[in-house]
Amino acid sequence: MSMNSTQERVKSVISMVLKIEKSEISDNANFVFDLGADSLQSLELVAAFEEEFEIEMDEDKALEVQSVSDAVTYIDSYL
Repeated sequence: MSMNSTQERVKSVISMVLKIEKSEISDNANFVFDLGADSLQSLELVAAFEEEFEIEMDEDKALEVQSVSDAVTYIDSYL
């Protein structure tokens, strides 16, 4: 899968879960500090990424992912 399509899908999921515009999500945005995700939303993001990409992620490792670009790289490792 190409990085761009993964990236677009990741941003769509983030937009849906955090209820923010995709245009406000930069590649290097930190989920907590830049996008305002709390711990519950972080768990929701993991679940939403698993559903969107039909993968099963290691929850502890997934919660260590801090930025949009890290999430894309992490998810691509499962695809």
